[in-house]
Amino acid sequence: MSLPIYATFGQRVWYYAFRVICALIFIFLITPILVVIPLSFNAENFFTFTPEMLSFDPDGYSLKHYRDFFTNNEWQRSFKNSLIIAPIATLISVSLGTLAAIGLSQSHVPFRRAIMAILISPMIVPLIISATGMFFFYSKIGNFMENSIGLDKNLVGYIKVILAHAVLGIPFVIITVTATLVGFDRSLTRAAANMGANPVTTFFRVQMPLILPGVISGGLFAFITSFDEVVVVLFVGSASQKTLPWQMFTGLREQISPTILAVATILVCISIALLTTVELLRRRSERLRGMSPG
Repeated sequence: MSLPIYATFGQRVWYYAFRVICALIFIFLITPILVVIPLSFNAENFFTFTPEMLSFDPDGYSLKHYRDFFTNNEWQRSFKNSLIIAPIATLISVSLGTLAAIGLSQSHVPFRRAIMAILISPMIVPLIISATGMFFFYSKIGNFMENSIGLDKNLVGYIKVILAHAVLGIPFVIITVTATLVGFDRSLTRAAANMGANPVTTFFRVQMPLILPGVISGGLFAFITSFDEVVVVLFVGSASQKTLPWQMFTGLREQISPTILAVATILVCISIALLTTVELLRRRSERLRGMSPG
């Protein structure tokens, strides 16, 4: 939006001041990330810019920290655990969160606001409190699955971590799907019912294609939440379920390894790709609902 030619002096000052403020905030948020990325290519084994790096000497840069990540068994084991836990937790979050959002969007559901507040409470309650509660809750479930059902202890550990991460991801799915349902035309589902479609067919053939961008966006947020989470897995999981953030936390606490910078750079690139996808889906959702030009 450009500044109109009839704008007053005060409006012009605010127009440019607002952009300067936004630029400063952007720099404040992005600068720490921009510092980490070049450090990940440091040829030395410490967290600092060497004279060779500052002078852009090629000898000061190396990919050895990235090679260490892809060849070190500890890093690869934790990375595989994250790739196992995050997608399954995301699938559970999307399934339950989408159903909950659709149910809460119905005007006849009693106590909708109270139920919504309870379902999104994992986003609001401090994570350390949630982790403590999950520890006691899932420990009893784990004991039941091991002693009564006879499941393997390692498998039970994965189940507990996946369920805990699913709980953290459900609020994001509920919020994004609920926002998508705000512009949903209810007459479409009524028309499908009048044509003889059952509720399941109506959901998958009529409703789901229109709210799919919101569902995928919520799923991406749930995936990022699970993939980056470290506090809950420290309480609920064991060494067998050590995830990538847990390994990074261990690396910072026990041994200062520059490989952490390489992993952080990789995670930043993954996050940027996922957030770009979310933005593209948001724009597509607005076009489908007629809220923006095609």
